[in-house]
Amino acid sequence: MIDTNSDWKDLREAIRVMSKSFPESYWRERDQKREYPIDFVKSLTKAGYLACLIPEKYGGSGLNIRAASVILEEIHRYGGNGAACHAQMYTMGSLLKYGSDELKEKYLYQIANGDLRLQAFGVTEPSSGTDTLSIKTSAIKKGKKYIINGQKVWTSRAEHSDLIMLLAKTNKNSSESKNTLSLFLIDMRSYIGKEIIIKPIRTMINHSTTEIFFDNLEVDENCIIGEEGKGFNYILDGLNAERLLIASECIGDAKYFIDKSIQYGNQREVFGRPIGKNQGVQFPVAKAYSRTFAAELTLIKGCELFNDGLKCGKEANMSKLLAAEASWEAAEATMQAYGGFSFAEEYNIERKFRETRLYQIAPVSTNMILAYIAHKVLGFPRSY
Repeated sequence: MIDTNSDWKDLREAIRVMSKSFPESYWRERDQKREYPIDFVKSLTKAGYLACLIPEKYGGSGLNIRAASVILEEIHRYGGNGAACHAQMYTMGSLLKYGSDELKEKYLYQIANGDLRLQAFGVTEPSSGTDTLSIKTSAIKKGKKYIINGQKVWTSRAEHSDLIMLLAKTNKNSSESKNTLSLFLIDMRSYIGKEIIIKPIRTMINHSTTEIFFDNLEVDENCIIGEEGKGFNYILDGLNAERLLIASECIGDAKYFIDKSIQYGNQREVFGRPIGKNQGVQFPVAKAYSRTFAAELTLIKGCELFNDGLKCGKEANMSKLLAAEASWEAAEATMQAYGGFSFAEEYNIERKFRETRLYQIAPVSTNMILAYIAHKVLGFPRSY
């Protein structure tokens, strides 16, 4: 892969060392029991990795998004799953840029030291899917309060989060849909089981995802991030960060699979020779390696633009597209190389195979990225 000697080498090594405390057997057991990896999240928090994007004046490390991407990549490369906590990183894109000083003072210190968790991002709804502008969850202003009603789905980690970043409709009368949405940061703790009902959704992977119901939830007007009606524009920064960080996890998955294929291909002997001598094993892994290399270059470019405050929608989306395809191709190659053993839980391949498949769909589907590139980058007519 890309020479990492000058690419956060110390950070990569630190994550590698930490990962030894959470071997693949740890992740396999969490998957089998559908348990949240609480010990892993606590260790990341204590080491300061989950606060890497929070400025130093609020108790964080003040690092950039490339550092965050390296952390998640390395977690995945050594068999882990950053999805247990990655939202705390990508939600910073909206909060730090548009949140009031009051909100930052109130929450960032506690997020940085682990007293509070910000792991839930409530955007998607059952009837809207990726059509964000058509969401129905409403936040009606009454005096200095907002009354929130509605439903969100695929809101991962809500059961393990104290705070939620929530997108809701505040102005139904605007002629432009994007001006009807506002972004809130809400402390859920006192409302759980009453105005907020969280229901887990069991899925094919251990992703701790849920649906959430809001019933006359009353929150203070100071919970709003930035200005009313500008929430859609605000989440774009968060979504670009999300795509870059998910791409990093995919690249970590791809490297994990490639490493496994090389190791197994050189050790496993059939017909008196290592299976790695066969081009049928070599070529799929070589193709996956090449795709991963290209995806990583695109990701690095996207991170550079994001860090400089420049537009990076094209690079963020393309890196997610390329990285998700690379990780899936690497997963397929490894499944074939391991043969029947790839289906055995003890080898861990089947777990990672299931986990990396998600990123063809979430947090945005491959087809929606292609539509974005066709319309926004290439200038084709909008297809939806």
